Amino acid sequence: MGKLYLSQLTLSHFRSHKRAVVECDARPVAIFGPNGAGKTNLIEAVSLLSPGRGLRRASAEDMTRRPEALGWKLTAILHSLHQAHEIEVWSEGGNARQVRIDGKAAPQTALGRIARVLWLIPAMDRLWIEGAEGRRRFLDRMTLSFLPDHAEHALSYDKAMRERNRLLKDMVREPSWYAALERRMAEAGAAIHAGRLEALKSIAEAQEQAQTAFPAATLSLECDMPADADGLQAALADNRTRDLAAGRTLIGPHRADLFGVYTVKGIPAKDCSTGEQKALLVSLILANARALAKDFGAPPLLLLDEVAAHLDADRQAALYDEICSLGAQAWMTGTGAEMFAALGDRTQVLEVTEEAGESRVAVGR
Repeated sequence: MGKLYLSQLTLSHFRSHKRAVVECDARPVAIFGPNGAGKTNLIEAVSLLSPGRGLRRASAEDMTRRPEALGWKLTAILHSLHQAHEIEVWSEGGNARQVRIDGKAAPQTALGRIARVLWLIPAMDRLWIEGAEGRRRFLDRMTLSFLPDHAEHALSYDKAMRERNRLLKDMVREPSWYAALERRMAEAGAAIHAGRLEALKSIAEAQEQAQTAFPAATLSLECDMPADADGLQAALADNRTRDLAAGRTLIGPHRADLFGVYTVKGIPAKDCSTGEQKALLVSLILANARALAKDFGAPPLLLLDEVAAHLDADRQAALYDEICSLGAQAWMTGTGAEMFAALGDRTQVLEVTEEAGESRVAVGR
């Protein structure tokens, strides 16, 4: 089994960090400090080493340090499957972020081919009780971890759908204006649907094959649409009258939902207790990581923000044991170093403090 880990991460004018340099090895990284010190900003920086908008889904402009607003830059040394890569990610003047890999300009999607990054943050604790959009995002991040091209299919689908929706809002009825857009939507939409199903299959297999202290979740995709491109194209054409009345597209993968069940108890995840919902999320992230280790050849980077919330001491210790058994470099945050005591010397500890509005990172005591 190969390794995937960061040995160096440098932040420049990124959120509360004017400058920070973190040097580490392949072990998990435990980050502690008071609320508001800049712990989550540190792992958000790591999340930007993958395609997409990062764990906060923030704009590039929002990530720049204030009041300077000079733009920001991240540099990382990533070790991936016996190769080392220098990754640079930056934004100037609030413009979209740019990427260089080993000195060459690259699209964001290229990051997904050399790294896999998963995260669990407090905002995801409401996954099972919020709207379907959050669950689709969760599923698509999961799918993207297995299939880097999933991002391109999603972008193609969204762009074509936005153009089709403009026609619908303008009450355009000429069929020829829709045909090409619906074909693009159908091809991308079928690929999105197939990718999601493949990801769910991989997660199910990973849960079945593992001995874990966390409860398994049975996941299913609820999506009322033809699965093949030709069928979806025909359905979009047939549905134009309804869509015209609504002013938007009413069928397709953008209407899908993810349904979860606490497997042993047979209870829908939305009806579980807060602690059970957290445990199910942890279980899914670990299953995703195990499946990726097999698929990619190395376990992914794990970003676990305030992961101990709603987990008792036994579950915390079990989580740390599973992370170490998996061999993943997990970046974990908490308010105190004692939260990571069960890891002992299996981890490296960083302390984040805040002075005069500036975050500082030091090796923890």
